[in-house]
Order: sequence, then structure tokens, then C-alpha cells
Amino acid sequence: MKTVIAGAGSILGGVLASACCIGPLLAVSLGIGGLGAATALEAYRSYILGGTFVCLGVAYYFTYQGTGKCAEDEACEAKKSPRLQKIALLAVTLLTIGFAAFPYFL
Repeated sequence: MKTVIAGAGSILGGVLASACCIGPLLAVSLGIGGLGAATALEAYRSYILGGTFVCLGVAYYFTYQGTGKCAEDEACEAKKSPRLQKIALLAVTLLTIGFAAFPYFL
């Protein structure tokens, strides 16, 4: 569940970080001129991107973390991350990088 929240936060951060460029482009495509206010987010882009990559780091940590410490008398159960979860995290990472790089390709 923590990985899902961190992944969703990463995507949201990537979208917000590129909203300064995607917003006006989308507004022009749809014929809406009032969404040009999304350019106000440009001042906060570096902070939003920083938070995005922190969320991605947390998601990778929770996905690939070790088993933790166990007492010598006990058997430790290896924590396995589902394959689908790892694929979804990779897809979120690629999507986030795409959104973050979008203004440079524009």
C-alpha cells in the first residue's frame, strides 16, 4: 500500500511539474485560453520535481527493501515483492521522467 501511495505521489508530482508547459498547450489544443495560469507553477517546478523523485525513492525502497533483522532463534520469512508491483513501479518511473522532461522537448 505504501508503494502505491508513493507511486501515485510520483505521478502527481511529475504532472504538476510539467503543468506549466502541458497546461497551456492543452488549453490551446482545446480552444480554452484561461488555463494559461498554469504557467504560475513554473516557479515551483524544481521543488515539485524534488518531491517527485523523493516519492519515487521511497517507492523503490519499499518495493526492494530487505527482510530486516530477525532474532537468531526465529526463522525469517523473505519478503517478496510481486512482479506486477515492480513492473508498475517501473512504468510509473518512466511516465514521471517523461512528464518531467516534457518541457524540454516542447
